[in-house]
Amino acid sequence: LVKNSRERDQGTFRSYLPRCHRTYSCVHCRAHLAKHDELISKSFQGSHGRAYLFNSVVNVGCGPAEQRLLLTGLHSVADIFCESCKTTLGWKYEQAFETSQKYKEGKYIIEMSHMVKDNGWD
Repeated sequence: LVKNSRERDQGTFRSYLPRCHRTYSCVHCRAHLAKHDELISKSFQGSHGRAYLFNSVVNVGCGPAEQRLLLTGLHSVADIFCESCKTTLGWKYEQAFETSQKYKEGKYIIEMSHMVKDNGWD
């Protein structure tokens, strides 16, 4: 279900993930961010602590790409933010300069401190 920007401004989100899926949501506004099925790895480090690597995300905006020297080498990354509350969540890997890191390209890091688990985790 996709909502237009006028509806989103009235308190709804651009994309809702199906309730039958375990999901991750923004801890600040509860906008859906990713399905558990899109999780690649739980062993990443963000700017402010542990982070998860996802194949795809929803309700997320992307800033301009910039080169950063990360723990695993030089990467071109773009900060990502919640489209609803504008909180910076992590980043998107635009380009990896080392061959061993190419698998990250086009993937997303979301820091654990900005996520909450929703739907069927019991």
